[in-house]
Amino acid sequence: MKQTLKIGISGVRGIVGQSFSPQLASTFAQALGTFVGPGEVLVGRDTRPSGGMIEQAVMAGLLSVGCKPVLLGIVPTPSLLYMVRHRNARGGIMITASHNASEWNALKFIDRRGMFFGAIHAEELFDIYHQQDFPYVYETELRTTHVLEDAVGAHFERITSFVDAAAIRAAGFRVAVDCCNGVGALHSRAFLEQHLNAQVVSIHDTPTGIFEREPEPLAEHLDALATTVTKHQCAVGFAQDPDGDRLAVIDEKGRPIGEEITVALALRAVLTLHQLGPVAVNLSAGKSVEKLVESCGGQLTRTKTGEVHVCEAMERIGAVAGGEHTGGIIVPAIHPCRESFAGMALILELMARTGESISALCESIPRYSLIKERMPISSDQAPTMLRVLRQTYADYPMSFLDGVYIDLGDRWVHVRRSNTEPVLRIIAEAPTPAESEALIREVRERLIARESAS
Repeated sequence: MKQTLKIGISGVRGIVGQSFSPQLASTFAQALGTFVGPGEVLVGRDTRPSGGMIEQAVMAGLLSVGCKPVLLGIVPTPSLLYMVRHRNARGGIMITASHNASEWNALKFIDRRGMFFGAIHAEELFDIYHQQDFPYVYETELRTTHVLEDAVGAHFERITSFVDAAAIRAAGFRVAVDCCNGVGALHSRAFLEQHLNAQVVSIHDTPTGIFEREPEPLAEHLDALATTVTKHQCAVGFAQDPDGDRLAVIDEKGRPIGEEITVALALRAVLTLHQLGPVAVNLSAGKSVEKLVESCGGQLTRTKTGEVHVCEAMERIGAVAGGEHTGGIIVPAIHPCRESFAGMALILELMARTGESISALCESIPRYSLIKERMPISSDQAPTMLRVLRQTYADYPMSFLDGVYIDLGDRWVHVRRSNTEPVLRIIAEAPTPAESEALIREVRERLIARESAS
């Protein structure tokens, strides 16, 4: 049987019924409870069919070591992160495999700051899990479980207090949203209608966790949303992933603008409408983001891929905004996590206050052709393949901060092992699609040739 369990800085994820089980979830919850100590631990989940089962296992694990589980139910990941800090809880566990297919599920571990565990804390947690020397409590010491009603309310109020909600409400935008049958199916319409006075046309909006499109909101997966935007003459279309931390955008003409431009627009809103200052993005964020930050007068810092790496860098440099190339927008004044809800609000604010359409706003940002591919690998192949690239492109400037990043002048390629899937991620950017495709093809051919020779 192919090993699908992945344990790392992004948490623990696997295929339910194969490598991911209630027993595994309960034991990791015991490890988390042991690490954070007795007190409130918040638990949320997305809409996957296995979510309720895993929630019960997590609750049992936390209770067994003296914690008090606070169940938020089906909530966006950023709402859970926000509420951990808002309630001064000991920590949290989000049950979601994010952009993975519905047969996957996962645990993401949250510290008392409302941020995902960094590398050091994750290593300590995994040591506790492997030792399995847990401080079990007697029956008389068991805590009660609490269900938190309206777990998203405080989070959404924080977003609307940051943006110019009055300007957005006055504009009365008609908005299409593709919720992917995930957490957005319960929360996105209410957020857009009640908080921002938008007229909402929603699709894939039943919270079944059975995804009717591929859960990663890439351009090639958004045909239904594009059709909805043009059919209903919407000002913009938004697409979310199942747990609500990634955002993709369709312009009023039914065209995907790309994750890079999504992040760039949100950054422009923060830097020009709120506060100018440092920005942090990961290595794979493209030149569009870089040029946008430069044009606004901001200072850009690059980080390793992974939300926690970006957030920790933002904290270190005092960044006013940041993001990941996957459409993850981060505004620490709201909360230091990536999320789609703040992204939607910021883009609507930019439209309202400039009076420009999405397509017009996009025209002001330099465009490059960025292509992303995934190459399936086994866990022991990655080091050899990355070494091949270092040798092959030794004459060019490189960064080894996260895999191998090769600077080829007016183009670049970034190859790294995924934190969430058994694949090698290959990202290339160049002035034209043909040049990006040629660069991807060149890298793949070199890797495949070396692997065939070994």
